[in-house]
Amino acid sequence: MDFEALRGGLEQAIPFNAHVGLEFVELAQGVAVVRLPDDKRLRNHVGSQHASALFAAGEAASGGAFVSVFAERITEVTPLAERAEISYRALALGTITATGRLAEETDVLFARLDAERRARFPIEVEFTNGKDEVVAEMVVQWYVSHNDG
Repeated sequence: MDFEALRGGLEQAIPFNAHVGLEFVELAQGVAVVRLPDDKRLRNHVGSQHASALFAAGEAASGGAFVSVFAERITEVTPLAERAEISYRALALGTITATGRLAEETDVLFARLDAERRARFPIEVEFTNGKDEVVAEMVVQWYVSHNDG
């Protein structure tokens, strides 16, 4: 799998992510790393990253992790982010990195998807600041179904 080409495509695929200034900095099997810039337009009333900007970065990181696993089967399935929960742990100051990771083995997930024709699974996202301190955590629950049923 050419993760570098896939990473570049992800940056162009969702115009909203470009609007916020999100950058996909890494893509690997089951992992995506997204950078949220330190931009005064994205700050809240206390000077930290706005909750909505953090949420956007987390959703993008989860989507990148999803695509890194499903890229070769994307025409066979319909994916939906079904729900998400985010916990803000500390003020998110400066540039923030959101790292999304698939929380289960790909082979197990694909076996379940193929047997049941649908699957639900979480992608966990950790947000860190420039000092590598965790400032937020997020779980995005994905729902994927085969296009034929």
